[in-house]
Amino acid sequence: MLRGTTRLAPSPADESPRTNSRRGFLRTAALAGTASVLPIGLTANSPAAQAATVADLTLPPVGRDIERFHLHVPQSALNDLRRRLSAARLPDPETVEDVSQGVPLNRLRGLVEYWRTTYDWRALEARLNLTGQYRTQIDGLGIHFLHVRSEHPNALPVILNHGWPGSFVEFLDTIGPLTDPTRHGGSADDAFHVVIPSMPGHGFSDRPTQSGWDPARIAAAWGELMRRLGYHRYIAQGGDWGGAVTTQMAKQRPNGLIGVHLNLPEFMLTNTALGDSTPEEQAAIAQQQVFAAQYSGYFQEQATRPQTLGYGLADSPTGQAAWIYEKFIDWTDSDHHPEHVLGYGRMLDDITLYWLTNTGASSARLYWEFYRDNHDLTVLHLPVGVSVFPAELVRTPKVWAEKAYKDLVYFNDDITAGGHFAAFEQPRIFAEELRAYARRVR
Repeated sequence: MLRGTTRLAPSPADESPRTNSRRGFLRTAALAGTASVLPIGLTANSPAAQAATVADLTLPPVGRDIERFHLHVPQSALNDLRRRLSAARLPDPETVEDVSQGVPLNRLRGLVEYWRTTYDWRALEARLNLTGQYRTQIDGLGIHFLHVRSEHPNALPVILNHGWPGSFVEFLDTIGPLTDPTRHGGSADDAFHVVIPSMPGHGFSDRPTQSGWDPARIAAAWGELMRRLGYHRYIAQGGDWGGAVTTQMAKQRPNGLIGVHLNLPEFMLTNTALGDSTPEEQAAIAQQQVFAAQYSGYFQEQATRPQTLGYGLADSPTGQAAWIYEKFIDWTDSDHHPEHVLGYGRMLDDITLYWLTNTGASSARLYWEFYRDNHDLTVLHLPVGVSVFPAELVRTPKVWAEKAYKDLVYFNDDITAGGHFAAFEQPRIFAEELRAYARRVR
């Protein structure tokens, strides 16, 4: 049932993870229907406020019904963003001529200046409202998601799961190719109904106020979301944390889930030993070691002290931009120049979403949640597909996928372009990969 139209309104007030195996490259590195205004006297720091507010924005309360979500960020929040960008204090420039110390000063200055003077949040806002946004309460949290149905009668539902520092905006340019394939190089038999949720603590989903929201719990919530949407036969897709959530969905086997497609499997996030004998395995292990040595600083902080990190990210949009822009530099298939692939505008869609929703700390806590325990290899028995994009952080060897997935129906490690943010960087290729997998399970 759909009811209501909602708007965002201004609020009245402006232990270390265990590391036991080189196989886990990330683990190794770490180690009702209307807008509401907060009552006078209720601050954004109180527990009650945290359940209802997002930074300077107030999310409407939501129940089990699926409610249409109309987005309108108050102009005061955008004005405050520009004020903070104008007043930013920057550090000295790096002492090297590459990106080995992090984001170069001149490059960040260019991104921030574009953000301050040129970037148009309202364009994204209008696009999202036209696309179809919704919220519903699952397991005590308001969950935000996009939902676009195909006009093709035999379309297969798919739930697309993002990671960090991504968001639902990663998948926006895949919606057309997936829902309307006849206009994007496919056939009517390739069509999907598309569901794109925001992880708890990300985007316009609520921020958890208690611990426990790990990938398994999120997976259970997504199973309930698909049931609530009336989908009785569907697939799930994900990479990064989305890959972990998708894997847990496959482990839980909610009614209707017939298969999963991954572009970064969960076992790449764990300490599971999978072998080290073939050339492909040796290459993957070498990539893990490079990641641990050069790219893992963010990971240690988010997995151990996300709250401390969150203070800087909540207070400085320039700091939030640098924190995410660094990942676009290091993780895209762009020779460290993501603006050539994504452009400033699309990168800032994602960065601005994190800033306006004040989700720097809440999104980082997923690392803390996941790495409280050791993880055994999750062995799956339903049909699995894996697409290995060429500039992924660590390229999954087929032999590892075969050990984890007893019904590996699709595996492709010969893709022409794309990195860690596969759907964001290469939406057409991503859609083709998902179609190719889905043809094996429809």
